[in-house]
Amino acid sequence: MAGRFSSFRTSAPSVIPEVAIAPPVEPAMAEAAAEAPATNTLHSEKVLDAKVRLHRKLIEEINLSALERLPESEIRSQVGKLVTQYVLAERLALNGQELEEFSSEIMDEMTGLGPLEPLLKDPSINDILINGHESVYVERRGILERLAVRFKDEQHLVRIINKIVAAVGRRVDESHPLCDARLLDGSRVNVAVRPIGVDGPLVSIRKFSKKPLNLSKLVEIGALKPQMAEILGAAVKARITTIISGGTGSGKTTMLNALSAFISEKERLITIEDAAELQLQQPHVGRMETRPPNIEGKGEIRQRELVKNALRMRPDRIILGECRGEEAFDMLQAMNTGHEGSMATIHANTPRDAISRLEQMIGMAGMPMTVASIRGQIAGAIQLIVQLARQSDGKRKVTSISEITGLEGDIIQMQEIFKFVRTGTGADGAVEGHFQATGIRPRFLTELVNHGIRIEGRLFDPSQPL
Repeated sequence: MAGRFSSFRTSAPSVIPEVAIAPPVEPAMAEAAAEAPATNTLHSEKVLDAKVRLHRKLIEEINLSALERLPESEIRSQVGKLVTQYVLAERLALNGQELEEFSSEIMDEMTGLGPLEPLLKDPSINDILINGHESVYVERRGILERLAVRFKDEQHLVRIINKIVAAVGRRVDESHPLCDARLLDGSRVNVAVRPIGVDGPLVSIRKFSKKPLNLSKLVEIGALKPQMAEILGAAVKARITTIISGGTGSGKTTMLNALSAFISEKERLITIEDAAELQLQQPHVGRMETRPPNIEGKGEIRQRELVKNALRMRPDRIILGECRGEEAFDMLQAMNTGHEGSMATIHANTPRDAISRLEQMIGMAGMPMTVASIRGQIAGAIQLIVQLARQSDGKRKVTSISEITGLEGDIIQMQEIFKFVRTGTGADGAVEGHFQATGIRPRFLTELVNHGIRIEGRLFDPSQPL
């Protein structure tokens, strides 16, 4: 049969299944079907239904293991023939361009990340959460929803996981069931397989836009006000050391990327992360990421070692993707010794909690330091804390911009410059509230003036609407 592709023969079962062809289609009918535009609702639904059925057929019947050993050009050629036959068999009204797009989607299904490909291409999806091969959820605009996406079986999902982690030189199996990785576009991936994943592999993908959000865009979507953005941009330009604090999924990395746009292109930046996901726009960036231990339990490189090494790389600023352990001590040392303007993110619910967490993490370094000396290090190194939160309606907002002003006794002094005041919840569940200035002028305004940046005093007037 013409639909049986001999070039795909292996010792294993056929890679691509036969497609049952309908009775021969007259050439004139085939040409008309190929050129007819799929404009009406009936045609659109028919094409969508056929696409779903062909996807399902490929998932269920394809020899995925044999497919991975074939060159992409051969696969693409045979997939094109397969799709053409299928379109004619189903009498789908597709023009040349639509036929090519249809073939490309099937190709993604076979050689990319399988059922994940359309989700990764959907710009409205922020998170992809997989709980075993039969349960897939996504987050859109802060709301979780379940999709009718499926994998053939658990082995199919594990094969896709291995593709992802192998691309960044990592592995995941029963001996190392946890793994952090990233996709080519910087999207963050966390994987937990059996025996950690009791009901099958657990995969969490935090997607990042191909075009990183800048502060203007964050203002546009209501995450903060223009006056707040002006202060933050000026602080980064003037090398004010900043900590970005917030809970999981509150937008810390997005804010860090947005603020990094105000760093001078003349500066050398070193980034340190568990899985490289920052998308800095400067030309002079050195990126480093941690390394897990090998199969023998050796060769692990933690963030603390990378921070120490970064100090020998002549950085102007060090950007720490997430501070969560003993590396906090070395990071504060760097901020206190000529690397002003460095930035880091930290998990905390309020600016005061962020300071408490830093104290605890410095204690993890095992240095014989008193509480007073630890707090002195923090007060001397950090000047600005930007607090973010994901609201109950799924929207992210900057809830506080606070300045650390020094140490009084054993207490770190802090003053809030801007804040978000929640006033209620709308009938549709939307959070109601407003941003306002507290009336306090930050002390770092003097440093801004020294860098040639002047900020109008009216920005801090609480009687003026933001």
